[in-house]
Amino acid sequence: MELLTVHGIKVPLTPDEVSPVIWQALTSGRYEAKEAKWVFKAVRPNDRVLELGTGIGIITSLIAKVPGVRVWSFEANPSTAALAHRVISANDLGNVFLYQGILTAGEPCILPFYVREDLWMSSMDISQGPFQREISLVSTNIDEFIADHAISVLVMDIEGAERDLLIRSELPGVERIFLELHDHLYGLSGIREITQALAVKGFAYDPRGSYGHCVLFAKEQGVRAYEPGAFEVTE
Repeated sequence: MELLTVHGIKVPLTPDEVSPVIWQALTSGRYEAKEAKWVFKAVRPNDRVLELGTGIGIITSLIAKVPGVRVWSFEANPSTAALAHRVISANDLGNVFLYQGILTAGEPCILPFYVREDLWMSSMDISQGPFQREISLVSTNIDEFIADHAISVLVMDIEGAERDLLIRSELPGVERIFLELHDHLYGLSGIREITQALAVKGFAYDPRGSYGHCVLFAKEQGVRAYEPGAFEVTE
């Protein structure tokens, strides 16, 4: 087994445990590089973070290294969740609680999940492309989970399912939401629906914590601090 280091996180994996595309992204340092850089705009010391879409646990581990933070993370794919558990354990992170399952808005229900070769393409969307197998998962209500665990930050990368989740959930007590948008699945109309639904809940798009499809929505009161150098033009 090889011990990779990706974004400062120990990743004990072998090439045959992930697809060639994922392995190349890991060894080149491109794996979730934007998320690894920008998630720190959303997570602050002592936050209580709910992460949806653990993947292999690299972003999870980065979040967990923020002082005082506790992380509850959900991964739907059983084999990917097993890899994430290994990565989290290798980094000696006792403040991460990893679940294999899914959270949704509304009453718990049984949902199909489509496992694909590239783990970051696995999703509940059958139209996203060819899949290796279909599994069934029983969902848990996200609002109840957030309330029970006093969650302050939501981090999510769930391959398009964010649209329905953010529109239908209440997100009690959540102050910041950092997510990857998937406009190739629901278009600009889907982004409009997400933005409008979050605005009703009191969230605004935060340009200082967003980059491309990795975006931060936040609730904030008072004057925002000026960041020196943020608007300097470089050649």
